Amino acid sequence: MELISLQYLLYAFLVSLFLHLYLNTSNKKLTNRNKKGLKCYPIVGGLPDFLRNRHRFLDWTTEVLRNSPHNTLIFWRPGNVHVIMTANPSNVEYMLKTNFDNYPKGDHFIAVLQDLVGQGFFNCDGDLWKLQWRTASHEFNTKSLRNFVMDNVTTELSTRLLPILKRASTTQLVMDLQDVFDRFAFDNICKLAFNVDADCLGGDATVGAGFMRAFDAATAHSFGRFLHAFNFVWKLKKKFNMGSELVLKQSVAIVHEFADNIIRSRMKTRGNDEDLLSRFIAIEEISPKFLRDIIVSFIVAGRDTTSWALTWFFWLLSWNPEVELKILNELEMIRTRYGKNTGDTYSFEELRDMHYLHAAISESLRLYPPVPVDTKVCLKDDMLPDVTFVGAGWFLAYNAYAMGRMESIWGRNFHEYLPERWLENGIYRPKNSFRFSVFHAGPRSCLGKDLAYIQIKSVVASVIERFMIKVQDNDKCPQHLQSLTLKMKGGLRVTVKERFVDTV
Repeated sequence: MELISLQYLLYAFLVSLFLHLYLNTSNKKLTNRNKKGLKCYPIVGGLPDFLRNRHRFLDWTTEVLRNSPHNTLIFWRPGNVHVIMTANPSNVEYMLKTNFDNYPKGDHFIAVLQDLVGQGFFNCDGDLWKLQWRTASHEFNTKSLRNFVMDNVTTELSTRLLPILKRASTTQLVMDLQDVFDRFAFDNICKLAFNVDADCLGGDATVGAGFMRAFDAATAHSFGRFLHAFNFVWKLKKKFNMGSELVLKQSVAIVHEFADNIIRSRMKTRGNDEDLLSRFIAIEEISPKFLRDIIVSFIVAGRDTTSWALTWFFWLLSWNPEVELKILNELEMIRTRYGKNTGDTYSFEELRDMHYLHAAISESLRLYPPVPVDTKVCLKDDMLPDVTFVGAGWFLAYNAYAMGRMESIWGRNFHEYLPERWLENGIYRPKNSFRFSVFHAGPRSCLGKDLAYIQIKSVVASVIERFMIKVQDNDKCPQHLQSLTLKMKGGLRVTVKERFVDTV
């Protein structure tokens, strides 16, 4: 067995060496041939272009999709691996709704994330997914859970986030707003999932700091598996506890230990708390490991998406002061209508009346979707609406990041940040979910969509009416990290100034 493993390692080294030499010796040739669309070469298929561009994967695939017929591309590489990527709404609707059963997550996707999230709801198919989805969909539609979220967000805002920003305004020191939102979202999702105060934003972070660092490492290295040219490379690294796989293993152990300790404690008490863990504990014959998988999945789905969405929103706001002014005018009208003072937190009904703010957030999500790409696998040979053939076992991905940048979907001003495109006579009108696929669509639509808007609108409304946020080095678009979610590279460096004295 050891000899076979060493042979695989040698094979991986030789393949990597070949590709390295191939790319270096034909770099100019490849550059000239890759001006339009995706090129495939003998033997290696589209692998050379993928390796050359994986550091800018989203922007590269967006460029390729724009130049591809029907905004769909086909990619193949050695090992008889075929991938179809699309930014065509008709194809998205077909795979997510019309022929939903033919496009599950698939064994490959599940295996890549198995170590971290196990059989959690977004990493499983079939009856197991249906069981979790039925339970979660019922709970997410309850008024009690909505109130639980509102109470937690209001508390976190008034006792932690706003005081932190006020202290920053007195010192005028440069702070990383993305890090602040990251810790805010982490505290909120831990309350929602476990009803545990991780206190990562409060400064004492004794409960959740280690968990949060391990969670970051685990999600980053899990995504890193997707960027390997050959799957056996990360599998061999895992077998021998090497490099990123060793870090992943150690990080996952910390995450699971933290979650397991909470679950064991809560299963003994079986209280009547409103958090998600309590609701799933009430299900008969559910194992502690299965509970852990479900809860860790909720943290993956709910933590990064909120913090990254807020980060990109405030960066866009810094480039579009006229949008910020319109939001402030809307908040003033809301305060007048409901008889509120500046500095008061907002209720669910008041948040619901913020149509322009809702549109501004949706427009930000269009350009910077927290989950930029989602992948399925085809079970049986099929034909997409744009007449692209999909073979059994092929991977099919839709690129939400690219879809937000398609003239065919959003018109010639697709590159502009225009909240007005979401408004009709001042009222927010949602777009077709297969064009705006940020929250996915069809049977696997995001259950936390409404709760996400509650959190984001609460934060934005409370922050911008109290503080002026000035982004540093705001002369170019920030880059994003290669991960499961769209995190801004290097953070968002800002200074904070109070609009009014003694409002917090």
